[in-house]
Amino acid sequence: MRPIRPTLAAASVAAVLTLTATACGPGGEESAGDKPSASAGQGLADRLTIPDDIKDRLKEHGIDLDKWRNGEWRNWDKDKWLREAKDFVNPIIEDLWDPDRMRKAEKPPQQPIAEDISADEGITDPTPTAVDAQGVKAPYRTSAPEAGKVFFDGPDGSMVCSATVVQDPANPGRSNMVWTAGHCVHAGKKGGWYRNIAFVPSYNDSARSNTADTAKEEIAPHGVWWGDWARTSDEWIGQGAKTGGQGAPFDFAVIHVTPEKGRAGTSLEETVGSALPVDFAAPAAPRIESLTATGYPAAAPFDGERMFQCSDEPGRLSVRAEDPTMYRIGCTMTGGSSGGGWVAEGRDGKPALVSNTSIGPVSAGWLAGPRLGAEAKAVYESVSKKFARR
Repeated sequence: MRPIRPTLAAASVAAVLTLTATACGPGGEESAGDKPSASAGQGLADRLTIPDDIKDRLKEHGIDLDKWRNGEWRNWDKDKWLREAKDFVNPIIEDLWDPDRMRKAEKPPQQPIAEDISADEGITDPTPTAVDAQGVKAPYRTSAPEAGKVFFDGPDGSMVCSATVVQDPANPGRSNMVWTAGHCVHAGKKGGWYRNIAFVPSYNDSARSNTADTAKEEIAPHGVWWGDWARTSDEWIGQGAKTGGQGAPFDFAVIHVTPEKGRAGTSLEETVGSALPVDFAAPAAPRIESLTATGYPAAAPFDGERMFQCSDEPGRLSVRAEDPTMYRIGCTMTGGSSGGGWVAEGRDGKPALVSNTSIGPVSAGWLAGPRLGAEAKAVYESVSKKFARR
């Protein structure tokens, strides 16, 4: 067990705890892949699921759904960037996420900005020794069937995160729920919901190092699943930022997904063959022997094309004294691994998701994830209940 020590004083935090959200990087200029396919002109009733309770709200924002699907989503004017929890909307644009556009979304931020966290009187364990990330054995659909990648668009381009298929208590054995980080779906206090959010389970299933000419069936063996609903914490929406650790203890999200192309009612869980339970009462770090983080790191020296894992005994990280303490492990995974599940042995002896990658230092070497409690459980249950009768 690691010794306990108080968090570093604010004046000395910079050298050790310079943090950045480990997500995602813009994919650069828009390409031909940004244009909707011919099938995108299908009727909204055929290709779009918009919950009835937000349609009027969207009209208040002046959003025409047909125009949105045909390119209006690129308008990031503050009045068009929907922010509130009830405003989430993510119309399917069929074939938008083709292999070429997925690959171009791999780039990490070109100029990451580092800020000091404002830790003061919380409890933080010593910085863990870096653990080298290990490549997951291919095919991924066999060795890590619940894991995959999240693709989405922001003002700076296309970006990537990682995610995990989790169980749905309202639909046992038929879950369409995916767990990821809050900053993979919502920009936090200075932005709103990202757009064109889609999940690809077992992305690059054969672990090819170069996917330039790889068929979509191999890049996305289970297809592309679009988010038709998402929830993150109120704390992330109100506090979250790209760097500095603000909102990180509440940096989690649940996406409910639907297949881009019809699958005769087959759920995501049935398609991939597995879904993890979520443990909202996992013990604090000193009482967990090991956590395994999984993700698709995209910043150098990684390229975002392959899945990696790190396993380590977790320590504790306090971002702010008034916030919950986070788990922290040694790990060399970089940006793009954000949102990836952290798995531990559950009380029944079987694997359970207990956290997700949220933050890490710009120089890599360790990762931190939120300890899931009442706030996370409320987010999870709200998504499950919304689709309980569907």
